[in-house]
Amino acid sequence: MEILMSALTAAGGLAFFLFGMNMLGSSLEKVAGGKMQQALERMTSNVFKSLLLGILVTAAIQSSSATTVIVVGLVNARVLKLRNAIGVIMGANIGTTVTSLIVSLADPNRVETSNFLLNLFKPETFTPVIALVAIVILMTAKKSKTRLISEVMFGFAILFNGMLIMTDALKPISELPAFSQLFQTLSNPFIGLLAGTVITAIIQSSSASVAILQTAASTGMVPFSAAVPIILGQNIGTCVTSLLSSIGASKNARRAAMVHLYFNIIGTIIFFIGMYLIQWTVRFPFWDDAVSMSGISYFHITFNVVTTILLLPFTRVLEKLAVLTIRDKKQVADRDSDAPDVAVLDPRFLLSPPLALSHVKEVIEQMGVYAKKNFDNAISMFEKFDPACKEKIMGFEDAIDQMEDKLNRYLVELTNSELSEQDSQTITYYLKLILEFERIGDYSINVLELAERLHEQNASLSEQAKSELRALSDAVSEVIDLAVTVVKTDNLELAAHIEPLEETVDKMEDTLKFRHIERLKAGKCTVDGGIVFLELLTNLERISDHCSNVAVHLIGYHHHLVMFDRHEYLKELHASAEGEYSKLFQTYNEKYFSRI
Repeated sequence: MEILMSALTAAGGLAFFLFGMNMLGSSLEKVAGGKMQQALERMTSNVFKSLLLGILVTAAIQSSSATTVIVVGLVNARVLKLRNAIGVIMGANIGTTVTSLIVSLADPNRVETSNFLLNLFKPETFTPVIALVAIVILMTAKKSKTRLISEVMFGFAILFNGMLIMTDALKPISELPAFSQLFQTLSNPFIGLLAGTVITAIIQSSSASVAILQTAASTGMVPFSAAVPIILGQNIGTCVTSLLSSIGASKNARRAAMVHLYFNIIGTIIFFIGMYLIQWTVRFPFWDDAVSMSGISYFHITFNVVTTILLLPFTRVLEKLAVLTIRDKKQVADRDSDAPDVAVLDPRFLLSPPLALSHVKEVIEQMGVYAKKNFDNAISMFEKFDPACKEKIMGFEDAIDQMEDKLNRYLVELTNSELSEQDSQTITYYLKLILEFERIGDYSINVLELAERLHEQNASLSEQAKSELRALSDAVSEVIDLAVTVVKTDNLELAAHIEPLEETVDKMEDTLKFRHIERLKAGKCTVDGGIVFLELLTNLERISDHCSNVAVHLIGYHHHLVMFDRHEYLKELHASAEGEYSKLFQTYNEKYFSRI
């Protein structure tokens, strides 16, 4: 009965440990926000930078599997090149060893001391202190980022609490003859290798499986001869996560997962042959001795560091090996397309909301760029209608519509994840931006259809109307460009330029409508051309309105306002910043209104 209760307690401790590790990793990802992804994108110019980055990121989020999955997603999204990803993958294998070092602090067989400071750093001492501080922060903090820090601390405390529970629960179990017989069986190199691979593949975390082995070692019943093949197998088993995440991805993404597998297989073969060759010839004096928790950690680190040093000069060989495994089909190789690559919305990133939102922002920015391009092309059709240009515009519009649909679906799916308050506000903000850029694209199609109508009716605008249109369209083109830029840069100061330019567009529209109606009355313009021109003015003014909305959404988002009254904002803008607003309005009037 006592053994059964100990087994149940150990299982509960394992559950606490796995939950704590998951909570710690996900909380650290949230604290990092999109910075982790930005670092992976920008700091991979050479293999040594990539290696260091992989170590740091994995040490921070406590999961090589998570880092590798992110890398596979970035390669799939064509953000990272396969060659640059290899260094990150190697670094991830070293970074994951930090967890085993932390876990070794819970070793019950370490030397006892009466020193107060040293005792303070024992897990059984600092774990409840960390939990206490975390609960105080959680109950008093109002800012979401501060509360995230308490989640990190909770994850850390739960992880160690689980380790201590498992360690205590395994003491009576370790006295059973079957327990020692189990590890004698695992001393068989092939059985131990297979066991380490299978267990790690099932729980999909080498950090967790190494920690489980360390817990078993705390009983003093695990010989070094059993620990070696199990650890080697664990490094192969951890590749399952990245391999599963690459299913259905691009060729290069699958190749990145294969690099991870080949790296660990080659390293395992080298160590397997080297260790057992020495043991069968020279013999290790400690081979049959019990291994400590720290000993497992040191061997785990040694394996990954030595394997990285040995294989670092052969990154191109690993790349070629992966390319040979995942071959290109003839004439169907991956290539860039004129259409946006919506595959950047990789479902792998849903596991990390900040990372997912960072990529959503990139696609929204691309939406804005395409909407601006379509507007400029559509306006040019009033000078000379070109059927080929029309097809190009419709192709971009179709891409914008697809992006809108996929972005909305992706963000809705993201709401099912565990989100911080900041992430929820960001999703709302992005949904608003998507609507605004999609509407700008739609109005650009309206402009194209008006140009096509004139072409089909064999009609044209008067030279005066064309001159006025050039001035107005230049102003609208600039306001779209400002809207796209402020979304890219989150520049609040630049956002304040949009409204005075939008008001200039409104003033120009009113003036041009009045003039054109007078021309129609005087018979200086055809009826067909006159109606088209009036409709065109309305569409251009509405495009500038949507650009103004983009600025309003940005300002509301940065002030953490869920509902932001546009009219109230304009009143305050005129009242509180009248001097600056008037200067900008005057500048845009001189630049555009003076031309008409």
